[in-house]
Amino acid sequence: MYVYRSHDQQLLNERVAQFRDQTRRYLDGQLSDDEFLPLRLQNGLYIQRYAPMLRVSVPYGMLSSTQLRALARVARQWDKGYCHVSTRQNIQYNWPALEDVPDILAALADVEMHAIQTSGNCIRNVTTDEFAGINGKEIEDPRPWCEIIRQWATFNPEFAYLPRKFKIAVNAVPDEDPALIGVHDIGVQVLQRDGETGFRVLAGGGLGRTPMTGEVIGEFVPWPDLLAYLEAILRVYNKYGNRDNKYKARIKILVKALGAEKFRALTEAEFAELKDGPMTLTAEEVDAMRSHFSAPAYDAIDDQPPALQDALASDKAFNRWYHTNVTRHRQAGYAAVTLTLKKTGRAPGDITDEELEAVADLADQFSFGEARTTHQQNMVLGDVRQDQLFTLWQRLDALGFATPNLKLLTDLVACPGGDFCSLANAKSLPIAEEIQRHFEDMDYLHDLGPIDVNISGCMNACGHHHIGHIGILGVDKKGREYYQITLGGRGDKTSRIGEKLGPSFDTEQVVPIIARLIDLYVEQRQPGEQFIDTYERLGIDPFKERAYATDH
Repeated sequence: MYVYRSHDQQLLNERVAQFRDQTRRYLDGQLSDDEFLPLRLQNGLYIQRYAPMLRVSVPYGMLSSTQLRALARVARQWDKGYCHVSTRQNIQYNWPALEDVPDILAALADVEMHAIQTSGNCIRNVTTDEFAGINGKEIEDPRPWCEIIRQWATFNPEFAYLPRKFKIAVNAVPDEDPALIGVHDIGVQVLQRDGETGFRVLAGGGLGRTPMTGEVIGEFVPWPDLLAYLEAILRVYNKYGNRDNKYKARIKILVKALGAEKFRALTEAEFAELKDGPMTLTAEEVDAMRSHFSAPAYDAIDDQPPALQDALASDKAFNRWYHTNVTRHRQAGYAAVTLTLKKTGRAPGDITDEELEAVADLADQFSFGEARTTHQQNMVLGDVRQDQLFTLWQRLDALGFATPNLKLLTDLVACPGGDFCSLANAKSLPIAEEIQRHFEDMDYLHDLGPIDVNISGCMNACGHHHIGHIGILGVDKKGREYYQITLGGRGDKTSRIGEKLGPSFDTEQVVPIIARLIDLYVEQRQPGEQFIDTYERLGIDPFKERAYATDH
């Protein structure tokens, strides 16, 4: 992990002191609501339906056990004993008191954490694949590039007042998109050409009211030019982006309006002025950053050790969990383990203070003191010895984190929805719970295979419903909650926006309609097909016909 230097810590401490004074002046009536608004947004603080919401940055999803314990302390001391893993790998607190936020930020600063640029019209948290650095398929570890981008973007005055919020993701896996770069404002794909690292750069992706996938702007940007090229894109956006209508202010609207060719030409013109300037990266700088992400002290052990083979043969429950929640590691004898935060009856992604403490202990014992958050609102222990998997599984099972449903229908993604968010048109969490309760038969879930279900309470799409195999969007119809369903979205091998099934359904219809769609898949699938394969082969019409049939 990146470790703060003295100037990093000084900057963070000064920001906490600044916001403490700003909060004091606001509470004393010296600042109006309008004056305080940009100040709190710059520090990750929203005003939600019932209380403030504080969003804590988790760059590229990496957390140390020390940071996990600090997050637990914040949940216990200043919130209601839990926090939430968001779809952008951040941590959110739903119940902090405004007057306590400076103390929370000070506690986070002590462990090299903050809430800077987690809201507002700026460059947000830089994300990547939750298996970055341990994924054997990747060209190289993308985390050093994420950190380089994060440092360039943080407190950069040129990006302090963008037309709209801005999100960047980096992916290093060829022919797959586990980082979802296709639906980010800028997506960076690590490439290698003739032995040299470079980047394919996309721009104009995004979800929300008008979902789009990004266009390729830079086919191969040499690594020394990465920051200069990103800055060129941001300069074009700053010059030409719409500042009069927030619904037309995202870069995706600009790329669509100009066309990819014109946007590319404008970017290249800006890049020509920036190339070979002070933002040019050096080998020394990149190597220094890579040193923060060096491999831990792995033991020399074989894949599939006898202890693992014995446990798999003797324990059916462990075997099922192993084949669902354990991911292959690039290091022989190790594995990555996903902890599913999807307990039925609890909001997807929620985790209590006691559970955070337990995960910290497990990270120390089994994973070199590190854990990761995921886009799917789960957590990962990335470096587990294979001969310790059975012992870890027993510990996780006792904690309720060993549900063998990773990427299955009940491992769904959902935003907080109308239960918390003042922007939501409808509730997300009750729908998620109903789906989980309806499809609770684990044998049936495993027979169905991977199915991504994503739920958003409004068009802002914080639940990423557009890229779910089955997407569910809450809409308001004359004061009543309805739900629109989309099918065929993808966020895996490629990013693709789902198709609308048709007219929306009322609350009571959602689960029965989902069941009909699943039934059709079961009836029509061919050997080896997953849900998304069957959908792509059949198209939307048979699913639409089944969903709106009157004889059910």
